[in-house]
Amino acid sequence: MRIATFNINGIKARLPRLLEWLDETRPDIACLQEIKTSDETFPVKDIEEAGYGVIWHGQKGFNGVAILARGETPVEVRRGLDGEPEDEHSRYLEADVKGVRVASIYLPNGNPQPGPKFDYKLRWMQRLRNRAAEIWAEEVPAILAGDYNVIPRDDDTYSVKAMANDALMQPESRAAYRRMLADGWTDALRSRHPAGGVWTYWDYQMNSWPRDAGFRIDHLLLSPAAADRLVDAQVDRDFRGREKASDHAPTWVELRG
Repeated sequence: MRIATFNINGIKARLPRLLEWLDETRPDIACLQEIKTSDETFPVKDIEEAGYGVIWHGQKGFNGVAILARGETPVEVRRGLDGEPEDEHSRYLEADVKGVRVASIYLPNGNPQPGPKFDYKLRWMQRLRNRAAEIWAEEVPAILAGDYNVIPRDDDTYSVKAMANDALMQPESRAAYRRMLADGWTDALRSRHPAGGVWTYWDYQMNSWPRDAGFRIDHLLLSPAAADRLVDAQVDRDFRGREKASDHAPTWVELRG
């Protein structure tokens, strides 16, 4: 079983690339972020014609997450996180599909920092950790997949100096991410690439893709029941180099069974 995460950076603008990727790689489950479309304008027909059932949590022009499943429709468990009732950002969607619990996550960027956006990011990470603990207590195979907007370690970026002041690499962001790992979640890609140096994102600016000036911010965290079934974890980096591509590359895990 292959479960992937893909920040699509606008599903309507990147729809040909998304359909291309689905056709070529055939993931069993795909979690999308930054769909940037309202619920009413989500291209559900195109997704279904590609052979996927889908649920989504949209927001016009910003944010937005979705979960796709090949040959079936995910059963929604939760949309949004508890803790801040006034928070209207569409950043979290959770479902049961194909015998696993899957969450599609678009964590706040947090820039500029310090400031209210960074404070919101840290609060959101604690809210995610709270929900992760509830999922953990259910003892189900679970994957928390998405764009975490966190560079966990120095070897997860092309340049520590270039990213030193960015919210993605602040000690507080990293500490919040480490707390989830300390709770027992497994960073799937790190487990297969312990030396680092694997990127999932390349900015559109400063010739970042040709220079391979990227970093790793797209993560799949596995519960123990899922980690026990882990076969592989990789990045479909070639899709970043295609015409009118997202600035993220699809990232995936394979589980036994």
